[in-house]
Amino acid sequence: MRTLYDVQQLLKRFGIYVYIGKRMWDIELMMVELKKLHENGLIENDEYLPALLILKQEHRKEEEQSKK
Repeated sequence: MRTLYDVQQLLKRFGIYVYIGKRMWDIELMMVELKKLHENGLIENDEYLPALLILKQEHRKEEEQSKK
């Protein structure tokens, strides 16, 4: 797992499609959904941690772009 698209595909396996319209909000909602999947034991740490890292990196990028 290396990209935001990969995280979207992971969520898609569970029937979770996220599109709010603003990229930052999409990423935040994906984080919530990912955490719920992990808390409920549907995904293990080997999928959860890389996906969470990708989402945090993408969120940081969006914050930096919005400041410019």
